[in-house]
Amino acid sequence: MTNNISVDLHLHTHFSDGVHAPETIMTMAAQAGVSTLAICDHDNLDGIAPARAAAVHLGIEVISGVELSSRWKSYEDLHILGYGFDPLCPELVAELAEFRAFRSRRNELIVERVNRRLATQKRAPLDFARVREAADGTLGRPHIARALIEKGYVRDTSEAFERYLIPCNVEKRFFPADQAIGLIHRAGGVAVLAHPPFITPDRPALERLLDALVAHGLDGLEAYNNGATRDDIDYLLTQARRRGLIATGGSDHHGFEGDESRIGWCRGALPIPQACAQELRAALARRAAG
Repeated sequence: MTNNISVDLHLHTHFSDGVHAPETIMTMAAQAGVSTLAICDHDNLDGIAPARAAAVHLGIEVISGVELSSRWKSYEDLHILGYGFDPLCPELVAELAEFRAFRSRRNELIVERVNRRLATQKRAPLDFARVREAADGTLGRPHIARALIEKGYVRDTSEAFERYLIPCNVEKRFFPADQAIGLIHRAGGVAVLAHPPFITPDRPALERLLDALVAHGLDGLEAYNNGATRDDIDYLLTQARRRGLIATGGSDHHGFEGDESRIGWCRGALPIPQACAQELRAALARRAAG
């Protein structure tokens, strides 16, 4: 085990679209030298408790986390990270339960569309029950991709998306971004905009989006992220400081085939600094103090 040199505030498990169990992620994080982490599964909190149980023996701090699927005006699939909230908050738990019910039906519809396409190719269909069972948690499109790979219909995840999952997609449900921020706040947490480079390459447009979300209570910006170059990180840190936002960081590790992320690192080239956890703790302390 290496020295604890970094933090990682954006990790996924099999409770959303990741591959590994929370306990496995914790072991991997310890081996990577991570001292503080947050499981941020998509619209799901189930990975937090097992991660915290595993953390007891590993000496890692686990901050509650979630990644809410959001939208704002012309921006589709905007992701808002929530941190430090009460994972038993009744309102938050109820809202996410509705999301899971919708997602379950959505993925079943996607498999139905994929099977119609497979039928035209005279290929055997996917068994949705088996796909769901293999996911061993909240089912996502990467799990359907894995089933296509196992059937030998595609070589890898990228081909699965290109040939089947994108053309057979069913629109997701989203929180309006201001509602996502409010929901996180009411649960006692802070709200952070995830991986900004994936939202838009247009920096003036990103700045206008930031200003709009700050007006609705956005607390932070994921400056260290898996889509950011060193120049992007410097730019995002500047934008965060100008607006009084905290700067966080995470690898966005999923663990599926082709995932080039490295736990505890930003785009595999820069350790995510301890300052990210320190700023997050300070923001949570300010929120708790009212």
